[in-house]
Amino acid sequence: MASPPPPGIYVPVPTFFSKPPSNEPTPPLDLASQTKHAIYLAKNGIRGIVLLGSTGEAIALTDDDRTSLITHIRQEMERAGYTDYPLIAGTATQGIGDTLKQLRLSKEAGAQWGLVLAPGFFATCITQQGLIDWYTAVADHSPLPILIYHYPAVSNSLSLTASTFTTLSAHPNICGAKLSHGDLSLHSQLASSTVSSMSHEKFATFTGLGQQLLPVLMVGGAGAIDGLAAIFPRTLVKLYDLVKEGEWEQARKLQELVARGEGLVVGHGVVGAKEGMKRVLGLGSECRLPLKAGMSEDVWRDWAGVMGELDEAEKR
Repeated sequence: MASPPPPGIYVPVPTFFSKPPSNEPTPPLDLASQTKHAIYLAKNGIRGIVLLGSTGEAIALTDDDRTSLITHIRQEMERAGYTDYPLIAGTATQGIGDTLKQLRLSKEAGAQWGLVLAPGFFATCITQQGLIDWYTAVADHSPLPILIYHYPAVSNSLSLTASTFTTLSAHPNICGAKLSHGDLSLHSQLASSTVSSMSHEKFATFTGLGQQLLPVLMVGGAGAIDGLAAIFPRTLVKLYDLVKEGEWEQARKLQELVARGEGLVVGHGVVGAKEGMKRVLGLGSECRLPLKAGMSEDVWRDWAGVMGELDEAEKR
């Protein structure tokens, strides 16, 4: 029986790229910045990181890129003293074979779990039983324990029901889920379930939205895999700790601030997250096409106020 990742705050890290040569369309990996950011997160209380998720531009990376990235981060985290630091590797393919290949390569490179995005290309005609069969086939053959990644916005609005999650939770190689949507009812049904296969020791439910952290923890969620935490890790960890300690007034105030700041990531996606890291942390913001890095000063001005408030909270 596979164990889920430990509870806490995780970061779906962006993939860092260097500026490409003038005759090359694809910017190369910037592994030095990737390492600097990963160690920064670990030093500031982040429980683990997700590599190659949607924020990591996974669909724009080759298998060689994936292997290089995971291998490098595992080696550098070990060198920095973070032995067995939790690394979760994302997949975003439609086919079982491609998904299993990426999971195999991820395990060989040093990841401990896979985060498997639901296959949404044929969303309008996929049944819940089809999804159960697809995830079961992946889990049967995956060398890594897997978490189900439910993100309708990038999966053609594909929806998984609570009963589908419950059925899949009985599989010994499925150990949790990341829910990146606003349906708190589904979070509640999963994280508060009394079904034995959904126990917190067997199945961990993470929200993908830090603006939901307080209510998700209240119904039994394991934590968050949150993009804003890539910029302000201590703030999200503090919010998690305040809820766990029952410091409700402080938690509510900090949750309100986090919720306002999360608009940058929700509204601008990977580009917003990278812009925030560039302006707050001084890390690069290159993307791979079709994404275009950078925000105008006019656009950033809308976010500068709340980013400043978060920066102050981060330094307290």
